[in-house]
Amino acid sequence: MIVRQIAVGRMQNFTYVVSGGGGEAAVVDPSWDLGLVTGALDESGLRAKYIINTHGHFDHVTGNGELQEITGARIVQHESSELERDISVAEGGAVEIAGAALRVMHTPGHSPDSMCLLGDGLILSGDTLFVGSCGRVDLPGGSARDLYKSLQRLRQLEDSLVLYPGHDYGGTPTSTIGAEKASNPVMQPRTEDLFAEMMGQ
Repeated sequence: MIVRQIAVGRMQNFTYVVSGGGGEAAVVDPSWDLGLVTGALDESGLRAKYIINTHGHFDHVTGNGELQEITGARIVQHESSELERDISVAEGGAVEIAGAALRVMHTPGHSPDSMCLLGDGLILSGDTLFVGSCGRVDLPGGSARDLYKSLQRLRQLEDSLVLYPGHDYGGTPTSTIGAEKASNPVMQPRTEDLFAEMMGQ
């Protein structure tokens, strides 16, 4: 699986172009600087089949309409999203592109519709988990207790998985699940009550 990480906008967002070597790609979380995204597709000879949003916050979806007009890609979101989409997915589902598949893990907490995408040797974590931190829980629909449960699930994943976060908030643009388990404060063992207290809820 081939992942192109593209820094976009003024909020330190990442947009991703993911392909499996078969000429098709999924664009994950398009927001700003769409010329960089379409340029990455063109340079790699890829056709965008899907636009996938890890969650519905504006800084991850604002480019959906324009990119869909340009590419004809279908918009994919979790079934609990309140936004317009072409395809709904749920826990355990998958989005298939030529040569690859991205499996859906529903990880509410930052938002009710948050999900991570698991591929061969990697995880696109959206705003569920960052390098060195996690998504905030003080926006509408946010829940520290839901996020705690979601992070506990991420702790069970293979240490070798490469982490591709939704924002460039850490010391490095990528990490691994193992590195985050070792050093990220939100991934350290603690009770749900203590985690909620740490997150201010």
